[in-house]
Amino acid sequence: MKWAIVLCAVVALSECIIQVPLIKGKSARESLEEQGLWNEYKGKFPFNPTRFDDQSLYVSNEQMTNDADLAYFGVISIGTPPQSFTVIFDTGSSNLWIPSVYCSSAACANHKRFNPSLSSTFKNAGKSLSIQYGTGSMTGFEGFDTVVVGGIPVKNQIFGLSQSEAPFMAHMKADGILGLAYPRLAASQATPVFDNMMTQHLVNQDMFSVYLTRNSAVGSMVTFGGVDTNHYSGQIAWIPLSSQMYWQITVDSVTVNGQIVACNGGCQAIVDTGTSNIVGPQADISSMARAVGAHSANGDNVVNCNNINNMPSMVFHIHGQAFTLPASTYVRQVCVCLCVCVCVCLW
Repeated sequence: MKWAIVLCAVVALSECIIQVPLIKGKSARESLEEQGLWNEYKGKFPFNPTRFDDQSLYVSNEQMTNDADLAYFGVISIGTPPQSFTVIFDTGSSNLWIPSVYCSSAACANHKRFNPSLSSTFKNAGKSLSIQYGTGSMTGFEGFDTVVVGGIPVKNQIFGLSQSEAPFMAHMKADGILGLAYPRLAASQATPVFDNMMTQHLVNQDMFSVYLTRNSAVGSMVTFGGVDTNHYSGQIAWIPLSSQMYWQITVDSVTVNGQIVACNGGCQAIVDTGTSNIVGPQADISSMARAVGAHSANGDNVVNCNNINNMPSMVFHIHGQAFTLPASTYVRQVCVCLCVCVCVCLW
């Protein structure tokens, strides 16, 4: 059984702390919903997490990221002189890639594109690259160059230069993706950026942390080399990994009003900053929806917006600890064509 869940993650993985501010923009899903086009697009480019629900998960290089929900992005630069790009810092994938000037796809036309001929430090790796995401893919080739993250240069970093991108990626706000999962997940055995940060002793501690705001466009942060104590109170709950490919953990159960509604007997979960949704097997998702009073409509689990304050909390039991989500955190308001609004559960 395979899940993808989102938590405010502190991931333990050596001379300073690097912070990159993140901006919360509209996801492709939200932009399409406002235009009344989401139902059409999700039919053309369905996100099918069930393909991860088998043993090949542990040996494949499939990226769990659902590019329809990517919303938090920060700025990096690549090359000499530097060329700047916005990227998603994604714990559900491992590769760094950005559009290139050799890409003619519509998705590249409305994003910044890297020009390797303008960088004196670029080296072609001589390898092709293909990455499959939740609703589309990118293909291209790999190169090496200096990547600057939070003002710190990561030398000789391998990255992908896209030559084609799926149509859905035209609706992404960010230019590319910077993967933060383990090297085992990386396409073409590329070394992830954070692994090179550790190898080149660029961080004070071998850890990074992610703080995501819910409603504010600013304030989110990814911190390399430590944890920003301004973003939490109390003690950090350290959860052991059950597999080192994704940031994979064991969830003991999910309860509503003290009753188990999902993950009965335990299940595997992925801590994934690349989606804002809770994704899981249909039977468990339906059980969760019924427990909070949601009903299915056009593939979504919908509730009455006026009932949010009266809806029960959902509790994730992980490593003997209870993580409680009030209804306000697992429901979002969706406005279609900016006039008709409904409230949808985030799964």
